[in-house]
Amino acid sequence: MSFISLEFVTLFICCFLAFYLAGTSYRKYVLLASSFVFIGYFHLLFLLVALTITLFTYAAGRGIESARQGKHLRLAYVASIGTIIVFWIACRHAQSFTGCKGFLFPLGISFYSFQAIAYLTEIYWEEEKAERNLPDFMIYMLFFMKFLSGPIERPGDLLPQIRNLRPASYEMMSYGLKLIVIGLMKKLMLADHIAPYIDDIFNSAHTASGVQLLMACLLYPVELYADFSGYTDIALGGARLFGLRLSPNFNNPFSAQTTADLWRRWHMSLSFWVRDYVYLPLTSVLRRWGQLGIIAGLLITFVVLGLWHGSGWTFVVYGLIQGIIIVYELVAKGFRGALKNRMGDNAFAVWSIIRTYLNFSLSLVFFKSATIGDAFYFIRHLSFQTHSSWKEINLGMPDHICIVAGVTLVLMLLYDYFMSRGDVLKRMEKQPTPVRWIIYYLLVFAIITYGKIGAENFIYLQF
Repeated sequence: MSFISLEFVTLFICCFLAFYLAGTSYRKYVLLASSFVFIGYFHLLFLLVALTITLFTYAAGRGIESARQGKHLRLAYVASIGTIIVFWIACRHAQSFTGCKGFLFPLGISFYSFQAIAYLTEIYWEEEKAERNLPDFMIYMLFFMKFLSGPIERPGDLLPQIRNLRPASYEMMSYGLKLIVIGLMKKLMLADHIAPYIDDIFNSAHTASGVQLLMACLLYPVELYADFSGYTDIALGGARLFGLRLSPNFNNPFSAQTTADLWRRWHMSLSFWVRDYVYLPLTSVLRRWGQLGIIAGLLITFVVLGLWHGSGWTFVVYGLIQGIIIVYELVAKGFRGALKNRMGDNAFAVWSIIRTYLNFSLSLVFFKSATIGDAFYFIRHLSFQTHSSWKEINLGMPDHICIVAGVTLVLMLLYDYFMSRGDVLKRMEKQPTPVRWIIYYLLVFAIITYGKIGAENFIYLQF
């Protein structure tokens, strides 16, 4: 049941109506029941796995809190976290372990497993108290608007909102609907239009021309961002219609001047999760090594980040490349400062943004390729060489798709730019009513007319 499916729209409308028609004491159960339907629609096994992890985490949180009075606090914490990790690994690799080709990897398990680990860790650190209300905790873990691909919510951010759940105000609903429209534009008018052509190039890299490989390499980050940030906008917008504010996941990442800054702007809930629960504890253990400990911590952290996306060696290399680039940026800080002084602030900023984007694009070749050999072949043959004509630069896309995707890309980049300097959607409210509604109707008309409706699912559902 994808966000862009008729089934989801039906479920969402039914949930919305029931939520606002039900009494105050029943609203949480409407969200919980809708989440059960949403998860179970994919496969009853998915719901069973999600409920198992949720109930275990609820009990483990209370167990860790109780163990604080005795001598087994660390044992209770390590055993709880270890159980979740082992269960997640077993689910992820059940097909290879059992030889059962029909086994289905539970969708969303990475995201709610990481959320469970954050919850237990916060209790262990005494940052949070164990939740006593089971329905509230189940909504925190299973809320359908964030279930499949996050954002990964911290208990201190979402649980208080669930405990004090209230209907959304008109302003909150209006803002949520605008976010949904923005997300649909990114997904249907950009990501889904260019995705099939990029996939074709990666799948036929050995027969594609050098310029086609180059364009696929440069456009894949755009596809990935439009797809995932589009999902996030829809998730955040839908949640606001129920009075819940989910955490933002992107902050104008293509304006980043370093790879480290890119990861502070890209998939932020995962980046900050890895920073707080992997990198910082790891560097505290390795602090006696000085800068070498920091470097080792960075490399290990990004390898873990790569492995989170998949178990193949391509993901290890992808994570390792990200770590190596960030280590280089760390040790070459003085050189970069001197270069900035010579080039000037503006020229250096432009050069840094381009360099960061190109490094990210090249590393994503490993993320996208089936094998390391395919990735290296792809990178070795990047060039401006064509087989027959420069028309190959469009990857085979018809002219009208190039125009729609190109215009949407420009609008997306402008939207990100202005959002980074102040909330565009809130500023829109200050415009005259006719102007606002003309813009709204034009955006909806563009999605209906030029969007690729019902063609593709979201990329991050596979992780």
